Amino acid sequence: MRDDTTARRVAVFAALGEPVRLEIVDRLAAGDLAPGDLAAELGIGTNLLAHHLHVLEAAGVISRLRSEGDRRRSYVTLRDDNPVVWAAAMSAPLPAGVSLTASRVIFVCTANSARSQLAAARWGQLSSIPAISAGTHPGPEIHPRAVAAGRRHGLELHDKRPAQLPQELGVDDLLVVVCDNAHEELDPDHPRLHWSVPDPVRVNTDAAFELAYADLDRRVHRLADRAAS
Repeated sequence: MRDDTTARRVAVFAALGEPVRLEIVDRLAAGDLAPGDLAAELGIGTNLLAHHLHVLEAAGVISRLRSEGDRRRSYVTLRDDNPVVWAAAMSAPLPAGVSLTASRVIFVCTANSARSQLAAARWGQLSSIPAISAGTHPGPEIHPRAVAAGRRHGLELHDKRPAQLPQELGVDDLLVVVCDNAHEELDPDHPRLHWSVPDPVRVNTDAAFELAYADLDRRVHRLADRAAS
């Protein structure tokens, strides 16, 4: 008799054995997408997309998240805590307009007080490509719980200050937007990756900051590994 772990792996492999569903994983490997954008990129109808998303969600390949900005929106994200999903994502091509030969990575959130700071600091541990963080509406200081979370993971944020997102971005800059509000505010035509990471400041507990860090750590690690390959 198969154990639960084997059954889950079988479900994932079965879900990924269909070409359209594997392409959905490819599209989500670098960042999260709204279902409408995903359907447009794939060139399929929303009803067919809904069917494929249902299969992937049931197999534990994806999750659907309600936007923390425009609550009418939702985003589809990979369950990259699953090692089979992680492996599939690592072999996926990059989306059009996104290059991992960037001269600089800019991690962006609204206040630049937690998520983008943690992401940039973690990136600095993993990649030789320079990284900064910035906010669309910078707050007065780095959140104390973000400083504490960083310290628990060997990241020093105590001397950082929130900064404004530059008005002019370089053609070789890779923009990674780690919050829904900032993503929905920025020019939709500017190439970027969007990571729908829940804002730990809203909950304001150490556990919330640890969850946010774990999410960012997986995403940063995967992106840095692909940049180095």
